[in-house]
Amino acid sequence: MPVIAFIGLGQMGAPMASNLLKHGHQLKVFDVNPQAVEQLAKQGATASPTAAQAAIDAEFVITMLPNGDLVRSVLFDENGVCEGLSREALVIDMSTIHPLQTDRLITDMKQRGFSMMDVPVGRTSDHAIAGTLLLLAGGTPEQVERARPVLMAMGNELVNAGGPGMGIRVKLINNYMSIALNALSAEAAVLCEALGLSFDVALKVMSGTPAGKGHFTTSWPNKVLKGDLSPAFMIDLAHKDLGIALDVANQLQVPMPLGAASREVYSQARAAGRGREDWTAILEQVRTSAGLARKI
Repeated sequence: MPVIAFIGLGQMGAPMASNLLKHGHQLKVFDVNPQAVEQLAKQGATASPTAAQAAIDAEFVITMLPNGDLVRSVLFDENGVCEGLSREALVIDMSTIHPLQTDRLITDMKQRGFSMMDVPVGRTSDHAIAGTLLLLAGGTPEQVERARPVLMAMGNELVNAGGPGMGIRVKLINNYMSIALNALSAEAAVLCEALGLSFDVALKVMSGTPAGKGHFTTSWPNKVLKGDLSPAFMIDLAHKDLGIALDVANQLQVPMPLGAASREVYSQARAAGRGREDWTAILEQVRTSAGLARKI
């Protein structure tokens, strides 16, 4: 088994490192929290006093840290990874950080003669404990295949995101959408309560519609992604229905800031002459607002 250095033993990192040990990997660990290091040492890992020491003789170095500044510090500062790193080693950053920071880190490592890829993870700390994380691999094909046996000790699904820096990009988009939908879902749930509607009824209905399933997998593949904007449900009608919901919420004094912001997007689409197009044409409206080339 290759020697692996694991740096960052927090809520996610500690169980991920533990699963590497359970799969028989040789593990060297470092963290600023000595208790976290001690716990892994009790499981069979080798405690390292610095990141540089952890990196010596390691074929893989995994970083799982709270932000990009810490990743940079661990790699490049005094007693950092690069002081002990072999030119043949592969650094795998599994942190969730700014994608432009990831790009700079990969470039700076390459300029120093080192190999680095990004593999942020999806799912929760419970999945980290169970070893069933979603692994979003951003690297060259050779890096992804080389890292696969190590990564699969920590997760049960690996997605090749399409090149260096692409893992963190897909993680960012997934989290953006999930987090924003969480707030919008809360608005809808509170409106249910204010209207006296049973949430169980709403749950049953919306579990079978784009409201609950999401547009990526329901309405978009059948319309806008096929280049078909003929109306199955017109933007004009969507704008009308959204307006009714917002008016009811206003009368009941239920704040709906995300719904109100969404209506502005539909209003922009109508002003652009899209009122009689399918509601999935909102994708094209937002693309136009962003100054991107029209795809449809």
